[in-house]
Amino acid sequence: MLDVALVIIGYLVGSISSAIVICRLLRLGDPRQDGSGNPGATNVLRLAGKGPAAATLAGDWLKGTLPVVLAWALTGDPVIAAATGLAAFFGHLYPLYFRFQGGKGVATGLGVLLAWSPVALGAAALTWLAVAAAFRYSSLAAIVAFAMAPIYVMWQTEAPVLWAATAILAVASIWRHRENIVRLATGEEGRIGGRSSE
Repeated sequence: MLDVALVIIGYLVGSISSAIVICRLLRLGDPRQDGSGNPGATNVLRLAGKGPAAATLAGDWLKGTLPVVLAWALTGDPVIAAATGLAAFFGHLYPLYFRFQGGKGVATGLGVLLAWSPVALGAAALTWLAVAAAFRYSSLAAIVAFAMAPIYVMWQTEAPVLWAATAILAVASIWRHRENIVRLATGEEGRIGGRSSE
């Protein structure tokens, strides 16, 4: 029962959309309808500025990390840690409280990765920074970082279940970026520091 409860808690915590909650508290529009239409930190930055965006980023990150840390602490089982992390991640993508209309999962996915393997998270973050610096596309940096994440987790852990869970997380995140991939292919994607289409 504890194992099932932890997975359910992961999904319920993941379903808390930091962007929507913060925009409502500030009496702003719905980030699913305004700006880029994505309930994430980048869109909140556009709509409300750096402070609310930072709070959104922190909230999305923590809701990925904390449920997995709890699962590790109570069970020590990588299977439960993997399932709880995926539940939190998919809660962000398909939130129960917000008509299953969630974001793309970058911050939450990285938060989950931190709890699975801090070193793998560091490698993914460095990948993001390198791609972003070279090409100035935030979406491309996220896609490449998540594509590499399963390799980093395999390099750092001996739990095949975490390798598989990271691969699922990566595929789901890349799928959520499919519109960005189309814009990248057509040259219509906004660059960092310029027009942003997220």
